[in-house]
Amino acid sequence: MLTQLTIKNYALIDELQVSFNNGLTIITGETGAGKSILLGGLSLILGKRADLASVKDSSKKCVIEGVFDIAKYKLKPLFQNRDLDYESVTILRREILPSGKSRAFINDTPVKLDDLQVLGEHLLDIHSQHQTLQLTNDDFQFQIIDALANNDENLSQYISELKGFKSITSEIKILQNQKVEALKELDYNLFLLKELEEAKLVDGELETLEIEYETLNNVEEIKDKLGQSHQLLSDEDVGIASNLRDIKQHLSKLVGFGAQYQSIYDRIDSSLIELDDVFSEIENLEDQLEANPNRLDVVNTKLQTLHNLMQKHSVSCVKELIHIREDLSNKVLETENLDAHISEKENQKELFKNKLVLVAQTIHSNRNKVIPKLIKQLESILVTLGMPNAKFNIDLKTSVTFLSNGSDELQFLFSANKGGQFNDLKKSASGGELSRIMLAIKHILSNYTQLPTIMFDEIDTGVSGEISNKMAIIMQEMSKAMQVFTITHLPQIAAKGDHHFKVFKEDVNDLTQTQLKKLTPEERIVEIAQMLGGTNVSSSAMEHAKQLLN
Repeated sequence: MLTQLTIKNYALIDELQVSFNNGLTIITGETGAGKSILLGGLSLILGKRADLASVKDSSKKCVIEGVFDIAKYKLKPLFQNRDLDYESVTILRREILPSGKSRAFINDTPVKLDDLQVLGEHLLDIHSQHQTLQLTNDDFQFQIIDALANNDENLSQYISELKGFKSITSEIKILQNQKVEALKELDYNLFLLKELEEAKLVDGELETLEIEYETLNNVEEIKDKLGQSHQLLSDEDVGIASNLRDIKQHLSKLVGFGAQYQSIYDRIDSSLIELDDVFSEIENLEDQLEANPNRLDVVNTKLQTLHNLMQKHSVSCVKELIHIREDLSNKVLETENLDAHISEKENQKELFKNKLVLVAQTIHSNRNKVIPKLIKQLESILVTLGMPNAKFNIDLKTSVTFLSNGSDELQFLFSANKGGQFNDLKKSASGGELSRIMLAIKHILSNYTQLPTIMFDEIDTGVSGEISNKMAIIMQEMSKAMQVFTITHLPQIAAKGDHHFKVFKEDVNDLTQTQLKKLTPEERIVEIAQMLGGTNVSSSAMEHAKQLLN
C-alpha cells in the first residue's frame, strides 16, 4: 500500500508531498493538468529509466520517494535474496543528479535499477489501456489460473525439483564431455603409465645406482689402489702400521718423564687404533670387490631407463616421476570410473524426473478444476461491463517438456460476438475489450491473492455512463481488499471513491506548477458538478453531483 509520495524538482512539480489511505482513491483534473507527470514520477521509483529532460531545474537534484506499507505482501524472501534489509514500512527513492546520473535506494540502501524494478512489481501496478498486453502474456495467464487453483506450494516444490533436475542434467553433460576427452587421452595415458610402472621406480634409487655403476665400471682401478694401500699399511719393514708400533714402543719408555710424553704416546696409540680400523675396512672392501659385468649391464640399463624417463617427462628426479605415475594412474582410474559415475547421476536424474512428473500432474489437475469457475466469473463480470456475448475457452494441454511453471501449455481463446469463432485473445479482442477483461481479471484475483496497489489510468475512456458505473462498482469492491487508485474523467466513477484528489496547474512567481490537492466533501461536490456540466456549475449539476455521491 502506497502511504506517501514525495516529488521534488520534477517536470512542473516544484515540491509535492501527499499522503494516501486504503480504499478507492480518485484522481481527477483537466486534460494537461499534470496527471501524466504524477504517473511519470511513480514510474521512476518503479525502476523506469531516468531522463534529465524531465528535471524541472537542471541545476538541482530531482527526488521521487514513495513510502509503502508491505506487511501483508510476504516479501521477506525477496529482500533476503537481494541482500536487502526488510522493513514493513519500506521506502523507495530515486534521485536524478544535475550531472544526469541516476541513483536508486531501498530503505536508504543504494541498489541497482533491477532491484527497484523487481520490488516495484510487487508494490504498484500502473494499468492503462496501453498496458493490457500483459493479459495476452502466457506467464500472466498462468498466474491467474494458479491463484484460483491455490497452487503456490505445489509451484514452489516444482521449482525446487526443477532446479535439482536441471543441475543434475548439467552435471551429466559435463561428465559426458569429460568422458569424450578422457577417451581420446586414455590410450596414451595407459602407455605412459605402463612405462613408469615397468620401471619399478623407488625414491632415491638414482643416486644409489649411480654410485654402484661407478664402482662396477672402475673395479680394477679401485682394486689396485686398495691393494697398494693395504701393502703400505701392512708391510713388515716399511709399512705405516709397523712403523707406528715401533714409535709407540719407543714412546712408552718416556711416559714416566712427564705428562707431555704421556700425551704424545696417547695420540700415537689412538692413531694406531684408527689405522688398524682403516686397515680392516680396506681388507673388507678388497674382499667384497669383484668384477661383475652382468650386474654392470643391469645397472647401466636401469640408469639409461631412468634418465630417458626424466628427459621424456621433463623432470630432474625419480620422486617427480613417481608423482607423474600416480597422476596418470588416477586419470586412468577416473576414466574407467566415469561410466559408473554417469550411471549414478542418471539414476538421480530419474528420481528428480519422477518427482517433477507427480508435482506437475497435481498442478495440472488443480488448474483444470478451476478453469470452468474462472470462465464463469469472467463472463458474468463482462456482462455487467457491457459485453453480454463475451465467451472464453481456456485450453490447457499437457506438454512432454518440463517448463518453468509445470508441464502445461495454455491458450486463452476469446469470442466477443454471439456465434463468433474462438480466436487467440491477443488477436480477437480490441483495446477497449482487453481493458475491461483486465479489470474483470484483477477483480477476480483480488479475491484470491494479495495484489499490489493498482492504479487505473483512464481505462474508462470511451465507455458509456452506465458501464462506467459498473466499472466503478467493481473498483469499489476491489478496494475492500486492496488499495486502488483510478484516474478518471467520468463523474460516475469519481463519485464512488473513498478519497478524491484533484490535479491542477497554478502560476507561482510567473512559473506554472502542477499541484495535487485532497478535496473536502464540499470541494468534491463542486468538482463532480464541473465534470458533469463544465466550468460554469449549474444548480442542477450540483444536485446531480450530490445524488451521485449519495
